[in-house]
Amino acid sequence: MAKRTPMEVNAGSMADISFLLLIFFLVTTQIPNEKGLPILLPPKRTEMDNTVKMKQHNILSVLVNSRNELLVEREPLNVGDLQQTTIDFLENRGRDPKSSDSPEKAVVSIKTDRGTSYDTYLRVMDKVQAAYNTLRAKHMGIPLAAYLALDKEKASKAMKDKYEAAKKAYPLRISEAEQSSVGQ
Repeated sequence: MAKRTPMEVNAGSMADISFLLLIFFLVTTQIPNEKGLPILLPPKRTEMDNTVKMKQHNILSVLVNSRNELLVEREPLNVGDLQQTTIDFLENRGRDPKSSDSPEKAVVSIKTDRGTSYDTYLRVMDKVQAAYNTLRAKHMGIPLAAYLALDKEKASKAMKDKYEAAKKAYPLRISEAEQSSVGQ
């Protein structure tokens, strides 16, 4: 009887097949695109003098320390009360000499510590943004929910004009100071 040789699988093309599968999965896989924060940065200044002269009473100073505690105008404040404090500051219109002259001149300055949690930073930014949104909706004469749901592309010309007027009346002026150790 003749000795049989065992059957072998030709593995020469296995490398080619695995390479093609690798290429296929790389091409067809969708990589999620993280958006980050929708903050519009100002254009780069070209002139040498970057200082802007402002009256101190037109700046609402918000400090967040490493323990996530808030100091607004050097007074402790709960994050939940920041929205109303910001609204009061923007709507002052010169009534209180220690507060802003007008919404157009008012700036909210936010300074955080390196130890501030990202969650606290986002809550502070949300409250300040909510104050501006509330005032803009009030200026337009619509509820806040309608303002937030407004599609600027599909809105009527009258609504677009109201929206632009509200943005001009309450310009979003938030200054984010460099992080440092603002208090332990």
